[in-house]
Amino acid sequence: MAKASLATVWSMCSLFRALLSASLQLARIQTDSVVEVLRELYPDLRFEIVAMSTIGDKILDTALSKIGEKSLFTKELENALERNEVDLVVHSLKDLPTSLPPGFTIGAVCKRENPLDAVVFHPKNCGKTLGLLPEKSVIGTSSLRRAAQLKKKFPQLEFRDIRGNLNTRLKKLDEKEDFSAIILAAAGLKRMGWENRIGQLLSPEDCLYAVGQGALAVEVRAKDQEILNMVSALHDADTVLCCIAERAFMKRLVGVLYLTGAVYSLDGSDSLKETMQTSVNYPQQNEDGPNDDVQHVGITAKNVPAQAQEAAENLGVELASLLLSKGAKHILSVARQLNDAR
Repeated sequence: MAKASLATVWSMCSLFRALLSASLQLARIQTDSVVEVLRELYPDLRFEIVAMSTIGDKILDTALSKIGEKSLFTKELENALERNEVDLVVHSLKDLPTSLPPGFTIGAVCKRENPLDAVVFHPKNCGKTLGLLPEKSVIGTSSLRRAAQLKKKFPQLEFRDIRGNLNTRLKKLDEKEDFSAIILAAAGLKRMGWENRIGQLLSPEDCLYAVGQGALAVEVRAKDQEILNMVSALHDADTVLCCIAERAFMKRLVGVLYLTGAVYSLDGSDSLKETMQTSVNYPQQNEDGPNDDVQHVGITAKNVPAQAQEAAENLGVELASLLLSKGAKHILSVARQLNDAR
């Protein structure tokens, strides 16, 4: 493709979730849908789509809940954006953290697809619902959110982790007997043209969908007014307002620190487990004081509000004290003795 001047060439980076073609397929479909609208709005501009993988895409043998930061799926893309190698990055909004790195912003939130979670059943279970599956049936999901809610709703079922792109997960479901069903986002299935595989849509009463699920986001450089103005035409007002509310809800919850601590005997027969919480949503303050920085359990974090650090440390001490008051010292003592005797 012959390229025009830089002013009329816009590059778009397609975020794909795995190294295999199926995940690239969904990412390409999502990116193409955004580019198609932009081409209609700006017929004189030319767009180039660039595919790129991320660290998170390559970790396929670990549960998503153990991978940690969502930035593992976005950092390389944002690096390319920062280096001006691309001008736009298309994401599933649910995959973006509520606080973006400095210099970046979500320039557009496109009209939301169906945000609900969907159940795809093994061929032998077609026509059933989760409630009609036999006891101990295994349901595959990579989401703690889904598993936690559905365990409460369907305690007779078992939930296990399943990783991979959509094609990989469906293949694991159809060709093996490991899972009776798997849970996926309805939006992804619809975009792939696989709506016929949806055996059951989970209402919010059964399973609250993820923040931002079903919406596509276009991330851009925060100070690039020309591109910001261009992509703003993609905004869907209703989707924007709903997602702002959802993301604000999540961001506020991040300001509450939860800590769970436990002690176990080596054979697991004796244990204590407790959870406590504290607010760490304190504003940053400019503080004048001595030259020595205050440490909290060996950590110096000058850019984190001191009150929040103190609250976090106190939370840990108080939780440990609670467990000790309930007999944790004895459990730990016995465990150490058994461990020494091994």
